[in-house]
Amino acid sequence: MHCDTCNEGFNAMERRTLGNSGLEIAPLIFGGNVFGWTVDEPGAFGLLDAFLASGFNCVDTADSYSTWVPGNRGGESETIIGKWMKLRGNRASVVIATKVGSEIDREKKGLSKSYILRAAEDSLRRLQTDYIDLYQTHHDDPETPVEETLEAYALLVQQGKVRAIGASNLTAERLTASLEASDRKGYPRYQTMQPHYNLFERAGYEKDLEPLCLAQKLAVIPYYPLASGFLTGKYRSENDLSKSVRGTGVRKCFNQRGFRILAALDAVALRLRSTPAAVALAWLLARPGITAPIVSATSLRQWEELAAAPGIRLDSSSIELLNRAGN
Repeated sequence: MHCDTCNEGFNAMERRTLGNSGLEIAPLIFGGNVFGWTVDEPGAFGLLDAFLASGFNCVDTADSYSTWVPGNRGGESETIIGKWMKLRGNRASVVIATKVGSEIDREKKGLSKSYILRAAEDSLRRLQTDYIDLYQTHHDDPETPVEETLEAYALLVQQGKVRAIGASNLTAERLTASLEASDRKGYPRYQTMQPHYNLFERAGYEKDLEPLCLAQKLAVIPYYPLASGFLTGKYRSENDLSKSVRGTGVRKCFNQRGFRILAALDAVALRLRSTPAAVALAWLLARPGITAPIVSATSLRQWEELAAAPGIRLDSSSIELLNRAGN
């Protein structure tokens, strides 16, 4: 695919820091939620090889991926990534981000100190590594004080098992409480925030979380940056929903605003000789505070399309057009 505003090659790609963690990543993160679900082990190895060869280096997963698949028990994604790193001998070249706190079963959930310490050992074993670069709170646990959760992370950092910590799906209120607790107790601070954020899904993040993340200098690594595939343009009618197992999650975008956003993406993509998906990611990368969207691909062709996004520089008129469509 040709793009008039793309940089030549990705190996000299810029690196962005994850908050004050010292961890440096390229501006797209590969989302491992598809591994053990819509992508099998050989497919995952091929995608991860292509990802690394393109100059990218951060892979995001979670201990609960992919419990929603019949017959799975959780940990499938971490296991595949661990086998890949072991086989390739490339652990030092990869920044591994995983998560804890999502319900795997009745005994495995939440953010208590005892559970986090146990879950971290399970993740380390599956990933076949002795450290996790970025360990993230997956979902809030209102029953556990934030101090207890942070105390567990502090111990893991002290033991050298975790390099930095991040948060996902926290409200601005709970994120603030956590940051204040870290400062008060001398515990590690969350360095990243992983919100649900894209050109269609804006209000939840932009209202309260965006100003907080900017003020606290947190790296923002949004998930579902393509609105479950809607912003790629492949879902344009009810008939298209059967194209993917994720199709049902797209139906909510089928409204006047959603189609207005698609039209704006089409217009900018045409002008730049690019694709709606790459432009939607480029819009995110142009937002203040956004470090790297988390993208998933199920084929090499899909990955190549997404990999073009960091090379796109949107001009102010394109950004304005996209912003106006999404308002």
